[in-house]
Amino acid sequence: MNGIARAIDGIIATVAPQFALKRAGARHKMQILNSGYGNYGANVTKKSLLGWNYAGGSWREDINENLPTLRQRSRDIYMGVPIGRAAVNTMRTNVVGRGLMPKPTIDADVLKISPEKAKELERKISKEWELWAESADCDMARLDNFYELQQLAFLNWLASGDTLALLPVKPRKNQPYDLRVQLIEADRLSSPNNFDTFDNQIVGGVEVDKDGEVVAYHFSKHHPLSYANERMEWQRVEAYGKRTGRRNVLHLMCRERIDQRRGVPFLAPVIEALKQLGRYTDAELVAAVVSGMFTVFIEKTEDKDGEPIGSGVPEDELIDEEDETTLELAPGAVLDLGEGEKAHDINPGRPNANFSGFVEAICQQIGAALEIPYELLMKHFTASYSASRGALEEAWKMFKMYRTWLANDFCQPIYEEWLAEAVAKGRIKAPGFFADPLRHKAYCKAAWNGPARGLLNPVQEVNAAVLKVENGFSTRSTETMEMAGGDFYSNCEQLKNEEKALKEVKKIADSTEKEKKQQEAIPVQPAQPGKQEQQEQDVPEQHGAGKQQEDGEQTAGGAEK
Repeated sequence: MNGIARAIDGIIATVAPQFALKRAGARHKMQILNSGYGNYGANVTKKSLLGWNYAGGSWREDINENLPTLRQRSRDIYMGVPIGRAAVNTMRTNVVGRGLMPKPTIDADVLKISPEKAKELERKISKEWELWAESADCDMARLDNFYELQQLAFLNWLASGDTLALLPVKPRKNQPYDLRVQLIEADRLSSPNNFDTFDNQIVGGVEVDKDGEVVAYHFSKHHPLSYANERMEWQRVEAYGKRTGRRNVLHLMCRERIDQRRGVPFLAPVIEALKQLGRYTDAELVAAVVSGMFTVFIEKTEDKDGEPIGSGVPEDELIDEEDETTLELAPGAVLDLGEGEKAHDINPGRPNANFSGFVEAICQQIGAALEIPYELLMKHFTASYSASRGALEEAWKMFKMYRTWLANDFCQPIYEEWLAEAVAKGRIKAPGFFADPLRHKAYCKAAWNGPARGLLNPVQEVNAAVLKVENGFSTRSTETMEMAGGDFYSNCEQLKNEEKALKEVKKIADSTEKEKKQQEAIPVQPAQPGKQEQQEQDVPEQHGAGKQQEDGEQTAGGAEK
């Protein structure tokens, strides 16, 4: 504080001590506000931050109140903006692909069984699982198998922020298992009569108890945005069964706030950028098309009535002839200028030379926000091998994270429900499955494998995998799953069968070659005139077969010539 300020404070303190005290307190508060983050992000005096419009609330104000708009805009982006659709499809293809497939990994130590028996039980479980999962009977709608349901559930989570799945039981002919998966769109999860309770017990259709535990979900009878001509009603579904504790509802969402109950669409942070980029792309495309239609401008020295030569579009080809404000063009347009008018610098500058660079810069920001490298988002691999490999490695970290999340929250719970039914019906023998939680977990262990990572240089990456296995940094099972998306032990069994079949083929080929050589080693005597019939009778049967073989070879050779 300078001398003038101190003198003023002294005078004020003498005349009005109470006002001086308030002045000193205010100065002290300003010192606190302008310390730490107050000098930077929380500063309220800098001109660069004065125009910042910000506000904050709980997850209910910041997220739940904005979800209907976010969901509709996100789905519109997916349907109409190429970059937005590319981001969503890239996630679906690399995280789910053809589907996450389980590999049972029974804990033999906990169950106190031999590794051989564990392998045999794992094969039995896999066969039974295929019977249910590869059939459309697992779908309540009877349209998709389990792996296609994974794609649909993940795609809807990306677009809407939530995916709900019920696990009803419904018997069907020729299907030993009654478990069904019923997917429900996020919009149908809503509070009764579309009103959240003031005590936060029911918000966004999710009901909690006094401890904050989710106890029930409220679903509308039909989609709130549909034109269904029926009364809107809500049904309350308990999250867990009261008697058995069985999960009735699976709720797929990624939380970003504590106490959050509803998910945010994947594209929410970049909706504005994607929409503006779509508008810019459309504008550039239209400008390029229009500029390609201008061909000739005619300057007249006097005003004449009538249509200019080759101008306009024929009346029978007009698209919007009723709108007088619309100007329709066709390729090779000839534009008529009025008297005294003159066209200058007719250069529309389309296509825009800066279009590609600008779009690339925006897509890089969008990709960074979504954790999708630009090269993968645009499917544009023109950089060096190391740069492309680095981009794929970063993307693969994110893909594996979402794959693990999908397996834990969607695939594994359904797998455990199916296995419980299989054990209860006696199709799979699992002693102690229902009596001991530890044995239950040991039986239910499984690894979920999805599409393998792409290989930019297969030779180098396979050699690297071999070195990792030889030095104990990895296992054959892990590398098989990472590089090919398969199972090492299944590959071993397949290789055994292939080697056995190959040996049989080689054995047949060797025996055929040996017989051929033996036949070629037998001398053939020329037939004498008048004795040919007698010689044919005296020739042994084997020699006759050899002669027929030779004649056949000669005939075949003649045919080739």
